[in-house]
Amino acid sequence: MLCNDKYPLKGEKKDEGRKNLMNSDSIKSGIDKAPHRAILKALGLSGREVAQPFVGVVNSFNELVPGHTHLRQVAEAVKAGVRMGGGTPLEFPVIAVCDGLAMGHEGMHFSLVSREIIADTVELAARAHALDALVFITNCDKVTPGMLMAALRLNLPAVIVSGGPMLPGRFEGRRIDFITSYEGVGQVHSGQKDEAWLRALEESACPTCGSCAGMFTANSMNCLTEVLGMSLPGNGTIPAVYAERLILAKESGYKVMELLRRDIRPRDIVTEISIRNGVAADMALGCSTNTMLHLPAIAGEGGLDFDLRAVNAISDSTPQICKLSPAVGGHFLVDVEEAGGISAVLARLLAAGLIDGGVTTVSGCTLAERIAGARVRNDDVIRPLTRPYSARGGLSVLFGGLAPQGAVIKVGALADPEMVFTGTAKVFDGEDAAGEAIRRGLIQAGDAVVIRYEGPKGGPGMREMLGPTATLAGMGLDESVALLTDGRFSGGSRGLSIGHISPEAALGGDIAFVADGDQIRVDLKARTLDWLAPEEEKARRRAGFDPEKGMAKARRVAGRTGCLGRYAQFVQSADKGAALRPNDAVTASERLTPPGR
Repeated sequence: MLCNDKYPLKGEKKDEGRKNLMNSDSIKSGIDKAPHRAILKALGLSGREVAQPFVGVVNSFNELVPGHTHLRQVAEAVKAGVRMGGGTPLEFPVIAVCDGLAMGHEGMHFSLVSREIIADTVELAARAHALDALVFITNCDKVTPGMLMAALRLNLPAVIVSGGPMLPGRFEGRRIDFITSYEGVGQVHSGQKDEAWLRALEESACPTCGSCAGMFTANSMNCLTEVLGMSLPGNGTIPAVYAERLILAKESGYKVMELLRRDIRPRDIVTEISIRNGVAADMALGCSTNTMLHLPAIAGEGGLDFDLRAVNAISDSTPQICKLSPAVGGHFLVDVEEAGGISAVLARLLAAGLIDGGVTTVSGCTLAERIAGARVRNDDVIRPLTRPYSARGGLSVLFGGLAPQGAVIKVGALADPEMVFTGTAKVFDGEDAAGEAIRRGLIQAGDAVVIRYEGPKGGPGMREMLGPTATLAGMGLDESVALLTDGRFSGGSRGLSIGHISPEAALGGDIAFVADGDQIRVDLKARTLDWLAPEEEKARRRAGFDPEKGMAKARRVAGRTGCLGRYAQFVQSADKGAALRPNDAVTASERLTPPGR
């Protein structure tokens, strides 16, 4: 539903975040701005275009990421919508990192870091050029949260439109996706398949442009953007190659002009209530564990609190009603679109009182009004709450001796979401050594693989580790071997994969002191994660911790210089979203160490 302008805002603080905001009059009005107007006319803008509001069209197009290769066409549709609404669109780029290509080597250290750089880039361009409003064109893992962070930081009228998901491929009579190719690697390493079979699989896994076809991080965040109210209906599920995607882009461009006229801004839309709605939808959909990094970071930009402990309470009351890849036998995003889209999921949650329909959306009406006509067209893809895939939500936050500040697991991708596992630790300082051990067959059922010094500061950059999880899945060990890390896993990971363990090893968290042969206990029903060594032994090991030696492991990649060095210096822990600390939280003693020191 595309609502009209008849709905007023209901009780928002209209002065919140609006102080000292510039607009395009700052660079085009009055005799003193004649030089500025001369520059604008050098762009080929007519006097009429200069007089209209300036709308930044933030485009993450590039030729590196399949989710972004078609975004030039999406941008042209957005600009057409802005012009129809009476604005002047001005396009500028931001970077994107393809996690699929960055995976499994040094490049993955830079992926999460890119989220902060994307937010900074948008802030720089929008403030330097005094833009009036923004349309963000996004798709992949760190781009969508980075753009949401920028939207809340700037608080200019804004709409987010994604490039849409990829269609699944077909191989040997079944539908597959990118993750299937990763799990195929495990099947080859275990001797179940040969390399010729794997080559045939890779030809079919990614048949179109778009974000990968399952409920991985990119699609999770694009769906949650729709739930938060910052995009129009269909943003998360309309496939990249459908004409509807271009229509959505045009409507998004037109809609931002309505938001500008009515002075509706991101902080009117993204509130503590809408964030809570996002978590509830996350539980119902079975989204990526990475949402538990991005939602706190987004909330922080809006001055909102996000408590990981509250996630479990929402999960307890919100059944998982969609089961999407990477879950075994799961559906794909195109199936959700054909079943009614995110609006249909929200309609079921609203009818059960699990979300608040009174929040504002970029459609210009409340969430309840926007989804009033939505209906479910396939009860297997979007199940009734009386027949869910699981009585609890798709994510769990674990606490305990090994993770006093929390750790995250995607229980919705497990066959038994309440399993209890006790395993023998095999400890690795970094992903590379663990991956090699898995490929060599050194990991067996009953092992608890501990991968440490991969946290936000210790990595640095908190590498995403799809390789180890997918290889174990291909070997059939995904639920008989636990993977535990202070780093993170892909939205495509499944199995007993527990990430974001906080505090991380580089900061002296207990994960730094686990040794080979120790016992690790995971209780998903109780949501606990414990290291079973005697207390006196734990104390002995902690006493020998040297922070400098711990942080030395953070220097193994790109030293402490460049963007990784700055990130490692100022990043917060995973339970704070691995976001950079506010400027007022940085002390004078925390200056970067010069290169070579």
